[in-house]
Amino acid sequence: MKLANKLLLLAVPLSCLAACKTLVTNGNEKLNNTAQIWPVIKSEVPKNTDIERRIDKLIASMTLEQKVAQMMQPEIRDITVEDMRRYGFGSYLNGGGSFPNNNKHSTPADWIKLAEDMYQASIDDSLDGISIPTMWGTDAVHGHNNVIGATLFPHNIGLGAANNPTLIEQIAQVTATEVMVTGIDWVFAPTVATVRDDRWGRTYEGYSEDPEIVKKYANAIVKGLQGHAGKDFLADNRVISTVKHFIGDGGTVAGDDQGDNIDSEQTLFDVHAQGYVGGLSAGAQSVMASFNSWHGEKIHGSKYLLTDVLKNRMGFDGFVVGDWNGHGQIAGCTNDNCPQAVNAGLDMYMVPTDAWKGLMQNTIKQVNQGIISQARIDDAVRRILRVKFRAGLFDKPSPAKRLFSGKTELIGAEAHRKIARQAVRESLVLLKNKNNILPLSPKKHILVAGDAAHNIGKQSGGWTITWQGTNNANTDFPGGSSILDGLKSQITAAGGQVEFNEQGKYSTKPDVAIVVFGEEPYAEGHGDRANLAYQRSKKTDLALLTKLKADGIPVVSVFISGRPMWVNPELNASDAFVAAWLPGSEGKAIADVLLTDANGMVQHDFVGKLSFSWPKTADQMVNRFDKDYSPLLPYGFGLRYGDTNILSDHLNEVATTHHSDAQALVLFNGQVPAPWQMQLLLNNQVQTINSSTEQLANLNFRTIDRFVQEDAVKLSANEMKTSGVQLMTGNGFREDLSSYLESDFSLTFAVKLSDKRPQKLAVNMSCESIGDTAGSCRGSVDLLPALQKMEVNTWQNVAVPLSCFANQLVKFDQIVVPFQLTAVGDWSLSISDIKLAKAPEDAKSISCP
Repeated sequence: MKLANKLLLLAVPLSCLAACKTLVTNGNEKLNNTAQIWPVIKSEVPKNTDIERRIDKLIASMTLEQKVAQMMQPEIRDITVEDMRRYGFGSYLNGGGSFPNNNKHSTPADWIKLAEDMYQASIDDSLDGISIPTMWGTDAVHGHNNVIGATLFPHNIGLGAANNPTLIEQIAQVTATEVMVTGIDWVFAPTVATVRDDRWGRTYEGYSEDPEIVKKYANAIVKGLQGHAGKDFLADNRVISTVKHFIGDGGTVAGDDQGDNIDSEQTLFDVHAQGYVGGLSAGAQSVMASFNSWHGEKIHGSKYLLTDVLKNRMGFDGFVVGDWNGHGQIAGCTNDNCPQAVNAGLDMYMVPTDAWKGLMQNTIKQVNQGIISQARIDDAVRRILRVKFRAGLFDKPSPAKRLFSGKTELIGAEAHRKIARQAVRESLVLLKNKNNILPLSPKKHILVAGDAAHNIGKQSGGWTITWQGTNNANTDFPGGSSILDGLKSQITAAGGQVEFNEQGKYSTKPDVAIVVFGEEPYAEGHGDRANLAYQRSKKTDLALLTKLKADGIPVVSVFISGRPMWVNPELNASDAFVAAWLPGSEGKAIADVLLTDANGMVQHDFVGKLSFSWPKTADQMVNRFDKDYSPLLPYGFGLRYGDTNILSDHLNEVATTHHSDAQALVLFNGQVPAPWQMQLLLNNQVQTINSSTEQLANLNFRTIDRFVQEDAVKLSANEMKTSGVQLMTGNGFREDLSSYLESDFSLTFAVKLSDKRPQKLAVNMSCESIGDTAGSCRGSVDLLPALQKMEVNTWQNVAVPLSCFANQLVKFDQIVVPFQLTAVGDWSLSISDIKLAKAPEDAKSISCP
């Protein structure tokens, strides 16, 4: 089929979307429109009268304290086995980067032991007179990704490009099997967000910008995890699933994680609810409420959406679980006090940290006071128990004795990795193939370069062993393979030559170069961006491509990313360009597609198609069926071998964004605006400043007046240690400040020295973790040479070009600490008016190191 005809077919709209009618979403008209917009979902799992009778009997025997305990889900770092024995929590979880014994390298045996201990404690009736099994929930979002050695599949964005529901069900079943090896009952998957703004840091958790694929996949994954109703539903080889995050998380304004979705109610259903239609019809037993708001109201506190829509209208009879202290974000709530969430329809609080203690006590008190009705508590507990009975938790053996428990040979089993390799091959999308350079003969002399070529952690992305997926070495992936591994194996076997060098250096000029590069791992919050331009602050990848091109070496780019990005310069510098997304632990499968066999025959053709439109500009947020739809490459695009290449080498390389005329970013002007907070530093200690005077050992802080009341701060210290002050993101998330770098801004501030001058004085920026002073993503500029002759007790504006920090490889799209002032010695100084801005005319300009 000709490309023009393919694109014509892509323009045919879904009937659901074409018929959409925007309806009023405010006030009482919501309720009047409910029946018009939200369908009744016919679940394949009917109610069981015997189970309902058992629930009636059990609830009648429970105290209020026991019922409330069923509604609590604490985290393994914050409870003990004895806490489980005493309270009998309905469930518990391990958060991202949380492991048994707080050990990243915990073995499957360690996981099983914790599961068994918690289970036995939950059914121990010696203290509370009741025996209800608990259940363990985990984020197994692309395989059992918290466990060393597990099979890691491509993240959802890659699976969306594969558009193969049958394969997706197989992936889900493999995930269920590996989860059950470690004694766990319940997974927080699938994510069914329909992503509408790719700046969102969770874009890779979505299958598509269009609900067409999301709906099919939700149905397939739920069946793969839970089994089929009437056949093997929640049998001994299945786990409980969770469709998440209800609802609209993929459509927040500007792609802001946990932000506000302001779509009409009709769009909320047509675009953002289709995954729930698919998942609930397959019998999903839990739904996770979303962090985001809808028209300013937090979903965790929305009775209309959680109860009127999800439960009453759509007919969901499982339970609604919260997200990580999401209830605490409701207006008027705290993490340990939130009746609003239960009254809205939340059945189970996800309450990490020790806030669970106060939350239990307050919830019990609020029921006794009539703030929460007994009927609402009974309904929540009934829903939780219904799922436990359906899952057979009252009848199954304990976790250590279940079907797959302890069968460690199933973790990363070859049969499982084979399915993952198929998923990798089908997820790849070929965007450019000039002169049909691909596929490559493995008999050639091939240079492999780029920092993602031999980096399994980078190719796997976030939610990989740790929450953000950072600080993982190849040794953390036993049985896994890098992209280099696959290339090297096949090229060597065919008699070709492979030379690997991250920086693209070579001893003999190669026939072709394969360069593997892309985004660093990130997860929610940290991945949010201001626009979609790739590596604006760090041009090393582009420099590598252009150098090879200048050397007359054909270049094949393999791009690792969690979203489509504006990569026009990189596309121009590449003869072929492959969107590989985040392929997971089976990187060697990429060689199956890029290389022919030894006889020159294609092993596997490209079959992946874009499930996200590829942007034409860095600030283009474009989705299928938009009125003015003009992406660089459309939804559904993907070349196969032999197709005509359509991308030239002369795409526009000017990353024009709406931030090109960026206004100054105020970091401190007497107040510290969100999302920043001010902290004191003393060596590796960090203390958040919450009042006008603070002290950290011998480091003193106080607010002072410069122009107006308390618009400056004074710092003093009397010891030789490194001390100072910093501004950092309040939640530790990275912020994208690259637009200020592009605008040639400086880090500007006013300083007033005293006669107690420090022996060392530096200003720093960092995208490392809190308090870090020696990381690889930190830049430092010495201030003393420029300020040596500055008059005492006189304010002086100082300007440090942001390029000084970028030259030290600070990644401006991942800033955690935009300002850090450190000093050594017995010193005292004042600072004021901290900004990212054009340098003031009277500023003392600091030279870059």
